[in-house]
Order: sequence, then C-alpha cells, then structure tokens
Amino acid sequence: MDVKQAVYPASSVTDLSAVDTTLKAMELQLQQIKDRLREETLAIPKAKEKKGRGSAPLWYITANELDSLSSYMRGRLTLDKINAAIGDMAAYAEANAQLMTAPRKKLTESNLEKALEIREIGTTEGVKGKHFFLENDVKGPTLKLDNTGKAIFTVLRHLGRLSESRIGHHRVFVLLRPH
Repeated sequence: MDVKQAVYPASSVTDLSAVDTTLKAMELQLQQIKDRLREETLAIPKAKEKKGRGSAPLWYITANELDSLSSYMRGRLTLDKINAAIGDMAAYAEANAQLMTAPRKKLTESNLEKALEIREIGTTEGVKGKHFFLENDVKGPTLKLDNTGKAIFTVLRHLGRLSESRIGHHRVFVLLRPH
C-alpha cells in the first residue's frame, strides 16, 4: 500500500482539492483587499474632492457556487480563472466610473469622446448608479473575448453576478450583487 493512500483516503482527496481551491481564491481576494487599502491610504487627501459611486465591487464566487453549475457549463473553468476575471471586470468598471466623474477639462481629446459615451450609457435605465463596463473594454490580462472568456460570462450571468444588455451599438455588462 502506498504511503499517501494510507494517510489520505481516496474520498478525501477531492475534499482537499476543493479546500485548496477555496483557499487560493480567498488569498487572491485578501491580496486585492490589501492592495485596495494601500491605494486608499495613499489617496486619503484626495478623497474629500472625489465624488462618485465608490470603488467597483469584487463579488467572487465560491467553490460551492461553481460546483452547483452543470458540468457542461463549467467546462474546464476553474475557480481561480473565474475570480481573476471578476477582478478584471471590477477594474474595467472602475476605469469607466473614473471617466464618468472626471472633469471635462482634465480629459484628453481621445478620452473625451469615450467619457461622453460612458456618461450617456451611465444615465440609462438599468445602468444608472451601477458599476458597468463595455464589451470594448475587455482586453485582458485574464479576461479575453475567446471561448474561455465567453464561458466565464455565461457562468457569471447564470450565477447572477452580471447582467448584459445592448445600449445603442454597445454591449453593456452591469456588475450585480450576489443573491
């Protein structure tokens, strides 16, 4: 009998991998919280001047939520890939929120057109007051519009973390609070 089999019964190996995946996701979330706190600490003097809706939410999914999906929907997605994509989505939404609240004088000519478009989208019903990003914003590093990225969007829509709509010629994704 192998030493590993004697110490860890076969039935507990999957339990350990689920615990390991959850632990990695929690460590990633903790690191992002630390980074955000560090940024907020550095930005305290500027905080009084800022207006807007606050930073974009990072509502990560859990191993149980991923396991609740059917296998065809999950495919080869891992908890780490999905949660890293959620971090990217929050960054896109944060960038759009900053564009919406930026004074017109401080915008460059190239950013002004996008800012006006974002502001217009941000005032529409269903998007107003929420964090959102456009399909055009998706550029990586983790989330791309390839097959894996499309599968991640499907999973997040199914879990209620994301809604999608068309506004004008844009495909708009709104970050939603988990229920």
